[in-house]
Amino acid sequence: MKIVTVIGARPQFIKAAAFSRVVKQTDGVEEVLVHTGQHFDSNMSDIFFEELDIPQPKYNLGIAGGSHAEMTGNMMIELEKVFLSEKPDAVLVYGDTNSTMAAALSAVKIHIPVIHVEAGIRMRTIDNPEEVNRIVTDHVSTLLFTPTIDERRQLEKENIADNVYEVGNIMYDSYLYAVSKQEHTSENSAFESFDGTKVNIPDKYYLMTCHRQENTFDDVPLKEILSAMNYLEYPTVYPVHPRNKERAARLCKENGFNNIILIKPVGYLESVYLINNCEKIVTDSGGLQCEAFYAGKQCVTILEHVVWQQTMVDNRNQLAHADAKDILLKLEAEQMVDDDYKPFGEGNAAEKIMNVLQKYERDGKFNV
Repeated sequence: MKIVTVIGARPQFIKAAAFSRVVKQTDGVEEVLVHTGQHFDSNMSDIFFEELDIPQPKYNLGIAGGSHAEMTGNMMIELEKVFLSEKPDAVLVYGDTNSTMAAALSAVKIHIPVIHVEAGIRMRTIDNPEEVNRIVTDHVSTLLFTPTIDERRQLEKENIADNVYEVGNIMYDSYLYAVSKQEHTSENSAFESFDGTKVNIPDKYYLMTCHRQENTFDDVPLKEILSAMNYLEYPTVYPVHPRNKERAARLCKENGFNNIILIKPVGYLESVYLINNCEKIVTDSGGLQCEAFYAGKQCVTILEHVVWQQTMVDNRNQLAHADAKDILLKLEAEQMVDDDYKPFGEGNAAEKIMNVLQKYERDGKFNV
């Protein structure tokens, strides 16, 4: 069985690592990695291949920037060439990026089955470009793997019922792998500011990530978020996305936000280290919401829509507006952690996916 896996953004590298490790342990399965280049900064891309033991991509398309249509179109053209050359049994995609939808459309149009990992997630707003990518990819996929029963039920509502498998969240696989490597993470970590100087992480701190366009396109929302974090009793560590670093640095300087530590983007092992050792988390990242949940850290999410409803229990994850007062109010709430509540599985999603793929191959369905 030959699978072409298409990845292009940070969360996909992390998910792909879990599945690639299973591929290495499975006879008769070949995986060809294709990196579209959607995340091209070395701190946002290369480091994940190194520390998570992901095979280097056979193809790096180097496609980044431009409008959604321009990026997606260029990816489709180049991916089709790869698929025609490699002739895989299936194309595997993760999540909801432009890379995901471009790969799914390119594959299905030349009759190659599409495998969608993390299928069925919905924010229920077509204004979100990732929502469009999710819907389109789900509706052209042959095999769909959902993180929980909720996403499977959502697909049923959209008349997608065949070949849907609830396997758990593959991000949990990767989180547990990173935790197993934590013993040496802190001593080997090199947290840096954007001028290249080493940053010492304090013993007590809050963790913040903020990169979505709706929170960073203008000074107003980001200033409100930073203002809330600056008010807290401990410093806030903020790994800043490259496209947002200038605005974040300027706002901190102009407003005297001296309780915020801006650092360069970090690798996954370092990210999990920061998550596991922080007080609380403020984010607009779908993935970090789950990682906070896995770590038992209270999370406040700066979004207008719920991404992972399973985390929205007992104040473990709460939505907040980009408003300082609202953020601080949500952070004051006390969370309760029920250790028996595990909606995302046991951390073996990659193995479950492989079992289904092998059965599908044995039944001769990839050749139909």
